[in-house]
Amino acid sequence: MAEFNYRTLVWLTYRLAATFAMGLPLILLIWASIRREASVVRLLTIYWKIASLMVISWLLLTNQRPIGYLISFFAPILMGISVWFWVDLNEELADLPPWRPLPFTVKIWRWIISGFGVISSCSMFFSLSCITTANNPKCLAWVEVPKGFHKITQQIFSFLFGGAWTESLAAFIGYVALIAYVVGLLQWLLIRLPKQGRIAGDF
Repeated sequence: MAEFNYRTLVWLTYRLAATFAMGLPLILLIWASIRREASVVRLLTIYWKIASLMVISWLLLTNQRPIGYLISFFAPILMGISVWFWVDLNEELADLPPWRPLPFTVKIWRWIISGFGVISSCSMFFSLSCITTANNPKCLAWVEVPKGFHKITQQIFSFLFGGAWTESLAAFIGYVALIAYVVGLLQWLLIRLPKQGRIAGDF
């Protein structure tokens, strides 16, 4: 029963991610683009740059790479921080009429994604032991969803390009994307942040 409850917790975490970390912000980005709300579009563009770390973790977990568990732990925290960090965007969003549907929905979503970050990271905390013991049944529960997405991607990749999308290829792309991500993040932390502060700027 305990194992069943743990697996239920894992799937709940992924369902929350699909709904509030992926689905809703995509809808909000499209909505804001149509409404031409520059500050909302800018916030969501930055958010998606940070949220790409979650996709990288899924690529690595597809091949059960230990670092994928570590990235999955930190990604929701960074995603939650990214929607509140910017002084200029916070001021611009505060100036939008709060009764309008888009600003009101974005405000609610920011609190939701913050709550999701806490819940998801608390859930992923129990998976950190998988970094050294990946064959544990509880660890395998965390790779079920990434492997499910891998099968879908495999079919699409085969249909479009006629090639084989393997777990090793997914992990390789995940590593390359992670290196690019870390280089970009370090550049921002060491160069742009000291210079621009908490201003969105060119992030």
